[in-house]
Amino acid sequence: MRLHVGCAMWTQAQWQGRFLPHPLPPGERLRAYATWCDAVEGNTTFYATPSRSTVESWARQTTPDFRFVAKLPKSITHERRLTGVDEELRSFLEAIEPLGPRAHALWIQLPGSFAPTDLGALAGFLHRLPRSHRYAVEVRHRAFFDDARSERLLEGVLARVDAEWIPFDTTTFFQSPPTSDAEREAWMRKPRVPRRSAALTDRPIIRYLGRDDTARTIEGWQQWIATVTEWLREGRSPTVFIHTPDNADAPMLARRFHEEVRTRLPEIEPLPEPMPAEPLTLF
Repeated sequence: MRLHVGCAMWTQAQWQGRFLPHPLPPGERLRAYATWCDAVEGNTTFYATPSRSTVESWARQTTPDFRFVAKLPKSITHERRLTGVDEELRSFLEAIEPLGPRAHALWIQLPGSFAPTDLGALAGFLHRLPRSHRYAVEVRHRAFFDDARSERLLEGVLARVDAEWIPFDTTTFFQSPPTSDAEREAWMRKPRVPRRSAALTDRPIIRYLGRDDTARTIEGWQQWIATVTEWLREGRSPTVFIHTPDNADAPMLARRFHEEVRTRLPEIEPLPEPMPAEPLTLF
């Protein structure tokens, strides 16, 4: 059994000197982050395909069992909506090749306008993808959550290629009005969809958004603690990404989630010891 946890990114200003050593060159920050968490969302790839040399740096900074869930570029998913994208897809796959086994899944995040009537495009796109990678799809159209037939149709499309459905659980976040600038911004941007906790494959992926209040974030994920524990007992290998609107404490919260699961399943492999955030001294 293996549980991986991570954040939406591997560095941000609030972490330096708290979770990551400071100063630390940009080319070493992923290495430090990987001592806190053993997975990360590849959100940067949504905006542009990285250079191969950049991806080689990511691979050098992580062990082969580290998990990247790399998001396909928006030119493929949002602008072209999965149609006529062979060249962009080929460039992306070539760029991320140095990750090797670290590329846990390629993440196909679809826009909120991508409806059940568009499932033919998704089915055709998934069918053409190389089987050398695993794939996971995130949808945001309410019909996939509210209409049982649409849900079954999507599950069928995914099952044919052994792809996972990534839920983005924002239910805790939207339980009460925002109380900070970061929460107000997230309130306008994040999707409001029901919680979904069904796994389609042996490697489910969860995205959970809490609040900037740590206690409320921890309270809100208790259902996921139970679900993830059950998945592990079933022999699945889940990956859980912890978000908050400001993400200021995200690495600590991800480790806290992992520890809470380990209290129920002590046989789960522990996370590595974090790299000290303060530089070592002689005295």
